[in-house]
Amino acid sequence: MTTVTPQVSQSADPRKRTGSIVWHVFAIAVLCVVLYPVVWVIGAAFKPGKTIVGSAQLFPTSPIMDNIKGLGDGIAGISISSFFLNSLFYAGMAVVGVVISSSLTAYAFSKIPFKGRKFFFAMMIGTLLLPYHVLLIPQYVMFQKLDLINTYVPLLAGKFLATEAFFVFLMVQFMRGLPRELDEAAKLDGCGHLRTYWSIVLPLSRPALITSAIFTFINAWNDFMGPLIYLNEPSKYTVSLGLMMFRDQQGISDYGGQIAMAMVALIPVVAFFMAFQRYLIDGMATSGLK
Repeated sequence: MTTVTPQVSQSADPRKRTGSIVWHVFAIAVLCVVLYPVVWVIGAAFKPGKTIVGSAQLFPTSPIMDNIKGLGDGIAGISISSFFLNSLFYAGMAVVGVVISSSLTAYAFSKIPFKGRKFFFAMMIGTLLLPYHVLLIPQYVMFQKLDLINTYVPLLAGKFLATEAFFVFLMVQFMRGLPRELDEAAKLDGCGHLRTYWSIVLPLSRPALITSAIFTFINAWNDFMGPLIYLNEPSKYTVSLGLMMFRDQQGISDYGGQIAMAMVALIPVVAFFMAFQRYLIDGMATSGLK
C-alpha cells in the first residue's frame, strides 16, 4: 500500500514569517511611542527640579527622593491627599451615575418597544456630534442661576441623566445581542421591566458595564475643564487642578513637585484598569452570550 504524502508549499512560510516580524516590530515601535511620556514622567520624578527641563536623560544617574517627599508638605496649606480624595469622589460618583443611568436608558431602547424609539435613539447618537464647548456657556448660566457653582453637582448631574451617549450606545448594542427567550421567560414568570432589567439583563451585561466604568473613571479622573470652570475653592480641587497649583503667580513652576504628583496620580488609574482589564475586550466586542 502506497502512502501519498501531500506536498506543503514552502514559499508561503518565509512570507508569513517576514510579515509577522514586520508586524511585531511595528507594534513595538508604536508601544514605545505611547509609553515614552509615562517613562519620561517616572524618570523626571527622581530628578532635581532645575534639571528636568532640557535634560536628555530619561533616568537620572543619581536619583533623588526629594520631589516625592515634598508632596507630604502639601500645596498652599492644602494636603495632597485632599486632591486625591476629591478626584476619587468625583470619579467614583461618575462611575455610579453612568452605569445606572446609561444601563436603564439602554434597556429602554433595546428591550421596550415604544413609538419614536428609532427617532429618539438617533437624536441621542446625534449629541455625539455636539462639541463640549457649544453647551458650556448655557450650562454654566443655568447652574449659576441655581446657585450650584463651586459644587460637584454640575460635574455629576449629566452622569446621572444618561447624557453620555457613547456608553448608552455601547450598552444598547450589547443588550440587543442577548437572547429574546430570556425576556419572554421572565415575562411568563410575572416579571415586569424593572425586575427583568435588574435580575436578568443587568447581570448578563457585566462586560459592557465594566467597560463603561473603566472609561468613565479614567475620563473623570483626568478631567480638567469641568473642575476648572465649576470649582472655585482650592480645598475642592481635583488632582488635575492641584497640578496647576505648583505654578506661582510669577509663572514659575515647581517642576519637581509637579512631576512627582503626576506620577502618583497615575497609580489609581492604572490600578483601576488592571483590576478590570479582563472584562474590557468582552465589553468592547459586545459579544453577548457565548
